[in-house]
Amino acid sequence: MNALSCKSITLVEVGPRDGLQSEPEILSTESKIEFINRAIDAGIRRLEVASFVHPKRVPQMADAEALIERLADHDDVSYIGLVMNEKGLDRALETKIGEIGMVVVATDSYNQKNQGVNTDESVRVWGQIAARAQQNGLRANVMISSAFGCPYEGEVKVERIVELAKQVIEAGPAELGIADSIGVAVPNQVTELLGRVRDVIGDLPLRCHFHNTRNIGLANAQAAVDSGVTYLDASIGGIGGCPFAPDATGNVPTDDLLYMLDRSGVKTGVSLEKIIEVSRWLEQILGRSVPALLPKSGIFPPG
Repeated sequence: MNALSCKSITLVEVGPRDGLQSEPEILSTESKIEFINRAIDAGIRRLEVASFVHPKRVPQMADAEALIERLADHDDVSYIGLVMNEKGLDRALETKIGEIGMVVVATDSYNQKNQGVNTDESVRVWGQIAARAQQNGLRANVMISSAFGCPYEGEVKVERIVELAKQVIEAGPAELGIADSIGVAVPNQVTELLGRVRDVIGDLPLRCHFHNTRNIGLANAQAAVDSGVTYLDASIGGIGGCPFAPDATGNVPTDDLLYMLDRSGVKTGVSLEKIIEVSRWLEQILGRSVPALLPKSGIFPPG
């Protein structure tokens, strides 16, 4: 029996948020809703759907409130909204969103570009946001981004991420995320960092977010699975990246990741066939091909 056959992973679909926010097209609210509904029909049960940021900064997310208002209610589906500050949380609390996420960037330079403050300030704000969100019945998660490297400051030491992990879990997040926001990590780094972080966070669920910028995202995802993560982020079609990091395109495609997990015996509850259908629909909406390879190569063995 495959060593991974007893494992299960929950995929967190980030295409409607992290995917679309970096694409040049601004999809209509109706198209975004169809995107989300198609992903749910494929078996996805956690989705990042919006970001509560200033529309001038990320115009693709300007319809956050209108989108969330029109999302179908499902008892077994969690919609996640990203917030960067308390103003973002104020907006989120006016909607029916059930979960909020916040990013803390590992370096001051990138955190300043992304959120307008240094990392220490974001850690402080995260504590306030987590408390308010929890008081209002929302699930709150936090992600340490640029955990392996920064486009402005270079390499990020493991000790830096371990220390940040200690700080952010004081606010009691539902999970801790680790993100390779610019796609520089390699598998042995993933294994080392997750092991060191696990030593300080105990049984708190771990979530990983990889970018395929240098074509190593899937290998890093496999290392994360081997390290016992609970959640893996991916973007249908592999669309998106980060608008505030130079050349940081390339989310790990849900399609390609799901093929790897399926063939490895890792259970996800998601239909690869339907995810590929969503990618092909997305190509029609965007008017161009998506980076994912499975919509091009097809499933093996053929059905």
